[in-house]
Amino acid sequence: MIRTRQSMLVGLLAVVGLTLSGCDYWPPALQTQIEQLRSEIQTVNMEKGQLQSQVNDLGKAKQDLQVQLDTLDRMNREKTGMISSLQHEVEALRAKAAKASAPKASAKATAKPAPKKAAPKAPVKKKAPAKRM
Repeated sequence: MIRTRQSMLVGLLAVVGLTLSGCDYWPPALQTQIEQLRSEIQTVNMEKGQLQSQVNDLGKAKQDLQVQLDTLDRMNREKTGMISSLQHEVEALRAKAAKASAPKASAKATAKPAPKKAAPKAPVKKKAPAKRM
């Protein structure tokens, strides 16, 4: 009986000692899972960094393209204005040319006599085919 009490006392002291000191025992399977999760977290963090870098690059490219779009839009508006002003100038010059040539054409039309009718053409005579021998 003394032995059982001593063994119980030793066991109880061991449990109390482990409880107070903390148990850092991890089963090997659990340690393996923890390491796998840590490596997956590192992989995911690296992928996240790469994706963030791509997002930043695409944002910069978008800004550059927006600047180019704005520049081209402004140039397009300027060119459209130039084209419309040139069209107005061409129309004005055509109108001037039409006014300038109109009095000359009417003066020439009154000065010229009416064209004579052409004489009718004489009918064409057909030749007789040559005889064969």
